[in-house]
Amino acid sequence: MSIIKLKRYLRRRWRRWRKAIWTFGGCVVFFLLALLGTHLSREMTLLMTKSEPLAVETLGAYQREKVQSSTEFEQQLMKSSQPRVVYIRRVYIGGEEENRLGYLKPEEILKLLSEHTSWEGRIDSKGNVWLEEEVRDLSSDCKQNGYIGLDETGRLNLYAGRPKQKKVIQTFFQLDVGTMISTLPKDVYEQLQSGIRVRDLDEYNSVISTFSDFAVEPLERVMKQSN
Repeated sequence: MSIIKLKRYLRRRWRRWRKAIWTFGGCVVFFLLALLGTHLSREMTLLMTKSEPLAVETLGAYQREKVQSSTEFEQQLMKSSQPRVVYIRRVYIGGEEENRLGYLKPEEILKLLSEHTSWEGRIDSKGNVWLEEEVRDLSSDCKQNGYIGLDETGRLNLYAGRPKQKKVIQTFFQLDVGTMISTLPKDVYEQLQSGIRVRDLDEYNSVISTFSDFAVEPLERVMKQSN
């Protein structure tokens, strides 16, 4: 079964579930509003009033940290006028790519950063400069040989090759396999076991979105339990 057919199947089931949920939810909301009255309105207004400054303050702190980090890098870089070995690292979904740019003067490094605002600079223990960029795309290796599949514990993973080769690149979340099997056609589970090919970011997001409905709990909690 293709991903498109699978999503259509889930969408039809979701319409039936949503109708029942909305009917039940409407009754609950009506009851709560009648019970709480104007008290609920006052509490919600107070909560929303308090939340806005907190959000602004958090954003401001993030911006200050980012500026400070960039300033520290520039100050450390300008302590010496000698050229440094510069590398560029691009971090993709499912892999990284590194290239050596050669020796560059501090002024040349800062010029590169000003021309590429998404890059971040750091100096390693050897005095070499790393210019790093996070790219929201699959790595070239992943595009050529990436599969999303299920391991023996029921976790959804991104693999380099078929899942049976057990070359895990990234783990997403634990699946409720029993519910998934009873809800979806049988061949979907079989396809997931053998691996679903992902060639680009759209296919990657589509597969994860489809099976996220059967996620048991956040990945962070799953990893803590397994350690």
